[in-house]
Amino acid sequence: MSTPHVVVVMGVAGTGKTTIGPLLAAELGVPYAEGDDFHPAANIAKMSAGTPLDDSDRWPWLDAIGQWAHDRAGLGGVVSSSALKRVYRDRLRAEAPGAVFLHLTGDRALIQERMADRKGHFMPTALLDSQFATLQPLQEDEAGVSVDVSGTPEEITQRAVAALRRLED
Repeated sequence: MSTPHVVVVMGVAGTGKTTIGPLLAAELGVPYAEGDDFHPAANIAKMSAGTPLDDSDRWPWLDAIGQWAHDRAGLGGVVSSSALKRVYRDRLRAEAPGAVFLHLTGDRALIQERMADRKGHFMPTALLDSQFATLQPLQEDEAGVSVDVSGTPEEITQRAVAALRRLED
């Protein structure tokens, strides 16, 4: 990509944001920030207990991610965030207007299988239904692309890079 955008890697839990994000950042030559690291301890505890976050839990988290993205404006970067609802993406764009979104999408069965195989992650597979229920896919007026998560991480990353480059055409 010729312009150093900040790319927000979004999608439901288990789509590979934490795997694809660093690979994409390396491919683009920019830093990566793990969205989960922006959660306050209370959010982690709530999700670990199998309780979905509500919007009041999410606002400070989204604001912290938005601030990171704002600080990287013009420099580029990749950050992960579920960003499931349009209002969440709007909040991120309020802080970082030039951010673009990479929506990792895929078959629910594949995503559930990958979640079940994860070790040491706080998000239980029981919350996957609430994630899909909350998801509002990218709309036509939102800067971003959707990429299917089937295949290897390297294949997904290459599809993502190609799709993001098409945004610039």
